[in-house]
Amino acid sequence: MNKKTKWGIVAGIFAVAIAAGVWYLQPKENGELDAKGPAAQGGKPGGRGGKGGPGGPGGGAPLNVNAVVLKAQPLSDEFVTTGLILPDEEVDLCFETAGKIVSISFQEGSVVRKGQLLAKVNDAPLQAQLKKLRAQIELAKNRVYRQEQLFQKEASSREELEEARTNLATLQAEIEAVKVNISLTELRAPFDGVLGLRQVSVGAFATTSVVVAKLTKISPLKIEFSVPERYANQIHSGVGMDFVVEGSLDSYHAEIYAVESSVDKDQHVFTARAKYANAERKLLPGQYASIKLTREEISDALVIPAEAIVPEMGVDKVFCYRSGKAVPVDITAGIRTAGEVQVLAGLQVGDTIITSGTLQLRTDLPVILDEVK
Repeated sequence: MNKKTKWGIVAGIFAVAIAAGVWYLQPKENGELDAKGPAAQGGKPGGRGGKGGPGGPGGGAPLNVNAVVLKAQPLSDEFVTTGLILPDEEVDLCFETAGKIVSISFQEGSVVRKGQLLAKVNDAPLQAQLKKLRAQIELAKNRVYRQEQLFQKEASSREELEEARTNLATLQAEIEAVKVNISLTELRAPFDGVLGLRQVSVGAFATTSVVVAKLTKISPLKIEFSVPERYANQIHSGVGMDFVVEGSLDSYHAEIYAVESSVDKDQHVFTARAKYANAERKLLPGQYASIKLTREEISDALVIPAEAIVPEMGVDKVFCYRSGKAVPVDITAGIRTAGEVQVLAGLQVGDTIITSGTLQLRTDLPVILDEVK
């Protein structure tokens, strides 16, 4: 077989394959469909279905849906966030002077009052110095008295009298300085609060950086949380809020007392703090709080379920039930909650809003109400 014969056979096979493909792709007549007529094929091809077939929105079997009758009802504009419970005051207790601890006068976890003595370092050298100065001051007072008598009799100069008075004043100042140093050896509570765990023992040498214990004021407590910048004008001092903590079914009420002076430029939030009395001391600093802020309460709002809204080209739309058909209505939405949306315009009390099958609804589509609330 020569080369020309081989190429001829290949070309023939290729031509047969093309012819078979063209025949396969050509539309075929369906005798069964022709027998039933065009009405069984859902209207005219490429059209909207018309009145004769279910392919168009204007005809076909009705769609079973659920609906709700619109009525005025109370609505709360709430904002939910998380926060951290902080102590009203908290400090690590340390001595103001170094020395050996000679006494500890508190129990771990106990409640203490402001000014209460908690611990003390050795002050024996200071007490000895104070005793010495007090002995010297009596002699200095007698010297001043004698100089005054001599000065009155012109037996002494004013310079000698002033020197005696200066020595007395110096001794008195030194006594006050020693008393201050002695007070620094005492560790006292700076405010009312609850003591934590003790970190030192009697006999240990404490420097000014050694923490003896932590003192926390837990009544009242602060709740710190962040708020998106869009609510900046609505969150201010005096606004109330409710919160819950993990492990408790109780709800607590607090009041905002301060907000940050500026918005965080990176996260676009600002920080606020509320205060809770915590009179029963049920809550502790460090707990997380789930916070619910009520920004506005409306007594007669028109509210629809969120699933009833069909967004279309940037416009919120709902379908109303009118004379057995679905009729689209453009609305203006207001406050949005987890499952409801306030309607500001487009609807009125008594309208029946379709809440199911919204993706299948079309203008004037026949519908049957299964359930109306």
